[in-house]
This record gives sequence, structure tokens and C-alpha cells, in this order.
Amino acid sequence: MRLGQTSIIHFASRFSSSVLGFVATVFIGRILGSDGLGTYYLVLSMIAWLGILTKMGVPGAITKRISEGESQSAYAIAGVSISTILFVAVAMCVLLFRESVNSYIGYPATEFVVLLLFVNLGQSLVNAVLKGQNLVHVSGIFSPIRTGTRSIIQISTLFVGFGLVGLFAGYTLGYALVAVLGTWIVVRNFDRISLPRRSHFESIISYAKFSWIGSLRSRAFNWVDVSILGFFVSSSLVGIYTAAWNVAVFLILFGGSLSQTLFPEMSSLSADEDREAVADLFETALAFAGLILIPGLVGGTILGERLLRVYGEEFSRGAVVLSVLIVATLIQGYQRQFTNTLNAIDRPDLSFRINAVFILGNVVLNLSIIPHFGVIGAATATAASVAVSLGMAYAMLSSLITFSIPIEEIAKQWMAAAIMGLFVYAGVWMESTYSIVGINIVILFALVGIGATVYFTTLLAISRRFRKTIADNLPA
Repeated sequence: MRLGQTSIIHFASRFSSSVLGFVATVFIGRILGSDGLGTYYLVLSMIAWLGILTKMGVPGAITKRISEGESQSAYAIAGVSISTILFVAVAMCVLLFRESVNSYIGYPATEFVVLLLFVNLGQSLVNAVLKGQNLVHVSGIFSPIRTGTRSIIQISTLFVGFGLVGLFAGYTLGYALVAVLGTWIVVRNFDRISLPRRSHFESIISYAKFSWIGSLRSRAFNWVDVSILGFFVSSSLVGIYTAAWNVAVFLILFGGSLSQTLFPEMSSLSADEDREAVADLFETALAFAGLILIPGLVGGTILGERLLRVYGEEFSRGAVVLSVLIVATLIQGYQRQFTNTLNAIDRPDLSFRINAVFILGNVVLNLSIIPHFGVIGAATATAASVAVSLGMAYAMLSSLITFSIPIEEIAKQWMAAAIMGLFVYAGVWMESTYSIVGINIVILFALVGIGATVYFTTLLAISRRFRKTIADNLPA
């Protein structure tokens, strides 16, 4: 399958997953309010942080070693064994400090934290093997299955009054389902099953000792601000902030799909010492990393209040936060391509340094700014720290491979987004000037549809590279 088609399938799957997750979050916000939503996301933030300790870079190491094509089942078993030991240790610590955990969350959720941590780890390990087997599109298809199952159960249990317990049950069943299905596919795709030797464990650990900070970096980008906000602001404001994050997450999906699709290919080329081909793939990643993010920033800024009002009137206060968070995701979209390429060419040590700088900067800035500026400060701190890490990533990768930034293609995306913005703003102006009465979500979808049509039509007209990419990846 062509790389472009794989990226599109993976993106479409993750987009569908995010839509389902968005719908579930809207129901949670409307039924439990911003306070209930905030409590749920504090639990998820704890899962994210504890998940780093149970994985310690092992999933990334599994993907890398399996993608190299030798002893695949042995590397998979070695990685799963290491993570299982780590999980048992972390779970015991969580249960030991249950009172502190419950106090921070504001809800007796310790046992749920352990359960959610287990299914999350299982799904991550299965996904890592699938990606290493070049089945990125399959792992992507599992995403809407997982989120759809989770969302259906969560919404159903909310209506019958199970509250937060229903949310945790939906999360558990959704993740457990795809872990089981993924395991079946993974085992079938191994040529033969072989037990790992000491060298396999050492190889996993040698890569994981640097790549673990990549997971920490991902968690820091998504959860540092939420976790620190939990100490300084109310659950209600945490709920508003996470609602804005949910909207911003839509926009980073394509860049993530692109990097995950290209990683096994880059890794294989790097193993063959074909750095020029790696550079070509990297330039392609940069050319399209902002394909969705750039118009998303323009449209999100214009429609911010309307987007958040879908969750409920109280959430519209987060419009400014949403704009800043979209800026952060735009920068992150490009930065991810740099660190992804460094990992693919087997330089996780450099990614380690970049991610360490981001994490330290993000924590320090959030702790410094949040007490004074609240949720806006949290969004600003995240955007500033990821910008610093992007500059560092550029300097390090440019010292290893020769590449050029596709400035012309990126500029065309901004041009198309600007034209789109004029149409969307005109639609908003007409609706407010002539007092057109309608349901907010209907008007919102109409404006988003108009904007997307204008953007892609304009880009097709002005970008030869975009037209060629579309043509090359159409089904035969």
C-alpha cells in the first residue's frame, strides 16, 4: 500500500475516533457539567503520567526493533515482559498511596486508576507491535473501534445514572476490546514464535533508555498543564480547558498519522544507510504537517466561541485558550516530524535531549505562569516551550542529514487558509448582522463545511505538489 494511502487511512480512522470522543465529551460536559468533566480528566491525566512508568519507552523500542525485520516475536515478548514487571510495581505503589491519589482527584478512584492503567498499557504494546509490522493502518482502524465502544458505553451509562463509574467502565471495555483483537492479528503476522534471549532484552532496553522521554514528552504536551491546573484552579476551569484541548486535538491528527506511517519506512531506509531517501520522506512530512493545522488555526480563531458552546454555554469562556492551544499544536505538528526522523535514523539520544528541554521548560513555565494567569497562562506556557524545542530539533537534525524546508508549499497552505478565513468571517458577519436565528451546531457545521471546501479547492488550484500527491494516492 502506498504511504500516502496508509497515512490517509490512519488519519481517517483517528479522525473518526476523535469525532466519537468529541461527541462523548459533549455528553459528559452537558450531563455532569464542567466539574464532572474536570474530575474525569484529572483521572486520565494520572493514567497518562503513570503510563510513562509502566512503559519507559518500551513500546517505541518494540516498534523500532520489529521494523528492522529480524527476531520480531522475540523482541515483542521481551518488550511485553519488561512492561509487565513495571506495571506490577507501579500498581502496588498506587494502591499503597490510595489516600493521596483520592485526595488529589477529589473522588475515590484508586482501583479505577489501576484498571485503566492496565488496559491502556495492553493497548499501547499491541499498537507498538502492529506499527513495527508495518500495519500502521490497522492500528489506526482500531482507534475508532476503541473510542466508539468506549463512547457508546459511557453515554449509555450516563443516561441511566452511573456517573463517573460508567465513564471508567466505558474506557476499560473500549481499550480491552482492541487489545484482544490486536493481539490476534499480531500473532498471526509473526513468521514464527521464538522466545527472547538476553540480547533481545538488552537491545530493547538500549533503545528504550532514550526513547522513554519521547513518551514523557508526549504526555507533557498533553497533560502537564492539566495536571498543574488541578492544584491551582477549580475542577470547572479544568473542564473548560480540557474541552478546548479536545477541539485542538482534532487538528494534530493528520501530522501524527503522517509521522507514524513514515517511521517504519524511514527506519528501514536508515538501516540500509540510505540517508538521502530519509531526507526526501522528511521533507514530504514537513510539506504536509500543517495541511490541517494551518486552516484549523484560522478557523478556530474565528469560530472559537461557537465551537466551545457545543459543550454548553459555560465552556464558551475558553475561546482565547483554544486559539493559543491551536498555535501550540501547530508548532508541535512540525516538531514531531523532526524528532520522529531522529528516532528513525537511530538517534534517540538526540530526541532525548530535545524532549528533556521541552519537558523542563513546560513544567517551569506552567508553574510560573498558571498561578498568575490561570488557564490562559497554561496554554501560553505549552506553546512557548514547544517552540523552543522545535528550534533545538531543527539544529540537531540539520547537522545529520541535508534537507530543505518546503517554504513555498507551506506558504500556499497559509494563502489558502487566509482566503478560507475571509469566507468564514463573512458568514459569521452575515449571521450576526441579519440576526439569522438557528441552532448553533447547525450553523457551526455549515460554516466549517464552507471553510473546508474553500480551503481545499483553493489549495488544489494553487499547489501543483498537492494536486500530484492527491493523484498519486488515488486508488488504481
